[in-house]
Amino acid sequence: MPLIDFGREICNNYAVSSRKEWLVTNGIGGYASGTVAGVLTRRYHGLLLAALKPPLGRTLLITKFNETIDFYGQYYPIYCDLKSPSEPSPRGYLQLERFFLEDSIPVWVYACAEARLEKRIWMQVGENTTYIHYSYKHRGNAIFPGNRDNQDYALTLSLRALVNYRDYHSKTKAERSAGFQVEQLEHGLKIIPAEANSTPFYILGQSVTSRALTEWDRLHHLAVEFERGESELEDHLAAGEFQASLKPGEELTLVATTEANAGLDGRYALRNRRQYESRLFKSAGLATENSSPANPSPIRNSPEYRQLILAADQFIVRRPSPTEPQGSSIIAGYPWFSDWGRDTMISLPGLTLVTGRPEVARHILRTYAAFLDQGMLPNRFPDIGEEPEYNTIDATLWYFEALRSYVEATADASLLEELFPKLQEIIGYHIKGTRYNIRVDPQDGLLSGGAAGVQLTWMDAKVEDWVVTPRIGKAVEINALWYNALKTMEWICRQLRMPADSYTQQARYTYNGFSRFWNPDTSFLYDILDGPDGDDPSLRPNQLLAISLHDTALELSRQRAVVDACARYLHTSLGMRSLAASHPSYIGRYGGTRYRRDAAYHQGTVWGWLIGPFISAYLRVYQNPQTALAYLSPLLQQLGDHGLGSISEIFDGDPPHSPDGCFAQAWSVAEVLRLLDQIDRFDRTEKTN
Repeated sequence: MPLIDFGREICNNYAVSSRKEWLVTNGIGGYASGTVAGVLTRRYHGLLLAALKPPLGRTLLITKFNETIDFYGQYYPIYCDLKSPSEPSPRGYLQLERFFLEDSIPVWVYACAEARLEKRIWMQVGENTTYIHYSYKHRGNAIFPGNRDNQDYALTLSLRALVNYRDYHSKTKAERSAGFQVEQLEHGLKIIPAEANSTPFYILGQSVTSRALTEWDRLHHLAVEFERGESELEDHLAAGEFQASLKPGEELTLVATTEANAGLDGRYALRNRRQYESRLFKSAGLATENSSPANPSPIRNSPEYRQLILAADQFIVRRPSPTEPQGSSIIAGYPWFSDWGRDTMISLPGLTLVTGRPEVARHILRTYAAFLDQGMLPNRFPDIGEEPEYNTIDATLWYFEALRSYVEATADASLLEELFPKLQEIIGYHIKGTRYNIRVDPQDGLLSGGAAGVQLTWMDAKVEDWVVTPRIGKAVEINALWYNALKTMEWICRQLRMPADSYTQQARYTYNGFSRFWNPDTSFLYDILDGPDGDDPSLRPNQLLAISLHDTALELSRQRAVVDACARYLHTSLGMRSLAASHPSYIGRYGGTRYRRDAAYHQGTVWGWLIGPFISAYLRVYQNPQTALAYLSPLLQQLGDHGLGSISEIFDGDPPHSPDGCFAQAWSVAEVLRLLDQIDRFDRTEKTN
């Protein structure tokens, strides 16, 4: 029984099925996504959003197929369009009998009288190629073998292909489009955008007839875009019609691709996809058809854990460079984020080490080291343009924690030797000073940073010139990371048999200075010291990093007080509030226009990834894996809610904590995986002792 499996109670309820979103990816930044109902609700939905400059340059090429079944003269549209703000038409979701995830592959089962049509969608790893596979099974034949053998039960499947050619953040209006040329090929259609320097793409298939079109399909209402205060109307080009006759047991595969020579054998491509996913399970030590589990732990062999292994793979992408041909990175979230330095380093242990893919972690660490500049790693790689952005104070410090985790898992001393000069450079720049006033204060050993109009920490919402939470000064999590980085350098020096005195001395200085964060009036930590308005006593989850990281500058009694305060005032079922509800700036609902959304983003909104620091801190203080797992369980249930098979970026601060933001977020998935691994190891160690 699949973990994600819906019947008609979900599938035929438009309000629900239009909110549940699926995702498939190709490992180079391209993806396909949509809703269970089949309706477009976001500009980011489509069958092929190709990464034309991997892992970025993501461009919507093929939007959707409008499918109609002709069975004994009865016509059943199984697609769904929203051409008015309220009422979808046709309502193809009413023919949907079942939807489930077959590992990572979304499967729709349409029932039209006795005909039963299954649709699967997946992507070819390493290519901008999406497979849309239909298989026909006749319910009557399946139940009554040999009955009515004088009829062949054939059905005709007709498909109208809607295409586009635009950046995935944009929208298309027919009258503003440069237009398209559609060419008939032996096995389908070639679509050539009129835009200069464009990439042609194809819709191909075997045993199918095709006819070229150039007709605009106008005024698709994108409901989620409207809710987010964005323009909600878009036009797509109907580029062609396809038709095939199927008898029970027969299949049809259409291939949406930028590859003129893409493989057309759907069965072969599906088998390759399943073999790829089997290798992911094997790397993670899980059972496959041909192997037993390496670890019989109930946690590691649960359906939720298996689903998370597949979700983890969706974020890992190739980022080759001249210095690192095998370069890799991590997409921060789908459907709209690119690869971000901070998110990549936080996510690396959960997405690569827990899943048994340390070679990917090594490629990521080497890839980012090549972009080191003035002691800083990039915050993100822009979708448009080649120059990375360095507006982050914490991504570089998270690099030390990611590297330590990698080396502890692999004992790879060679990488430590290779990277050590760069690590020295990072520490040196942070002590003497680098961009945005980032430098160590010689008075207390604490790391300070910030500049007007720039957002440097993970609480980085900015609307035009308004930085919502500027956090200029000495941020608590930045100094927790700084102390951890110094202790990591001390550890690395021991591994390499090199002198560590300078790092030991600096770490001791920072340890003593960190005591300034303790607020005796509240019995938890200040969020900011020495800011433009003095010290900020707001209760935020950032202080959990002072306990959850490998090395802590906080004594045990204060660790316990911080965990207790965060549990009482910040914890929700799905993560940690970014600000206590009692604070006058607290906003309990996320949504509306960009201004309203960003105003709430770090002022009460719940973040899934923060469950990681909370539970790690809890385990350090209370050493109770059973309670830790109970804290985590509600997030595991979220796998079937918003982004199917994945975990959302954020949730409302107020109950019922509705999901929002990216429907699949790297660090949310990564931290849940890391915690499951930590809890499992803790539990097994406890039982052994």
